[in-house]
Amino acid sequence: MYTSFYITEFEMNRRIWIYLPADYAYSGKKYPVLYMQDGQNLFDENTSFSGEWKIDEYLDTINFAGIVIGIDNGGENRILEYNPNSTIVHGKGLGAAYLQQIVTILKPYVDGHFRTLSDVAHTAIAGSSMGGLISFYAGLLHPKVFGAIGVFSPSFWLVPDLEAQIKNTKPQHHKKQRYYFYAGGREREDLIERINGVSSLMKKKFKCDVAVHLHEKGTHSEGSWQKMFPGFYEWLYGVEGNKGKIAI
Repeated sequence: MYTSFYITEFEMNRRIWIYLPADYAYSGKKYPVLYMQDGQNLFDENTSFSGEWKIDEYLDTINFAGIVIGIDNGGENRILEYNPNSTIVHGKGLGAAYLQQIVTILKPYVDGHFRTLSDVAHTAIAGSSMGGLISFYAGLLHPKVFGAIGVFSPSFWLVPDLEAQIKNTKPQHHKKQRYYFYAGGREREDLIERINGVSSLMKKKFKCDVAVHLHEKGTHSEGSWQKMFPGFYEWLYGVEGNKGKIAI
């Protein structure tokens, strides 16, 4: 199913995809929630702009599925919405305002309309590329809201001073967070190096739980992220069978 909500900062409606577990209608129980970027690419090949993650097909095959909220990107504003930092090339970053809308408008709506486990320990966020970048910032800027963060092939190259930003961030509830980083060996040459640097710094500064997953043949594509999603989801909910974890 999907709905829409009004983003006041950007004065536009945004489609929201809502996946409910197969037993939601009759179980009576509450569920953890995963918020994800680029909703167009998560559930439906017909709406995707570069391939589908097939998340619903995967979740329908497991017995520990939670609620997944897919947030459509802003089209031509995608780069600006997914980056809190302003750049000469792209202009004023809208990422901080975008995250604020998720925290103050979307999450309260979801928690108010569905049976959710609304605490930080059961609230996660994830995305890929620019969506991975803004998901990382969601964890960094809102540690009291998001307890687990999935960072797939993040566009860290757009933020040369990211390590300095992390060092200047005051530790709050970061210690209780968990971060999952992924990169493919066929992406930008510097991506794995940046992920290793950022993930190590996060663990050192905040003492948070960090997992790095590398795939030698992985590319910067929906196809690679689709293949990695089940392992991420197993990591997210502590199910054995997850492969590729590298201790930092």
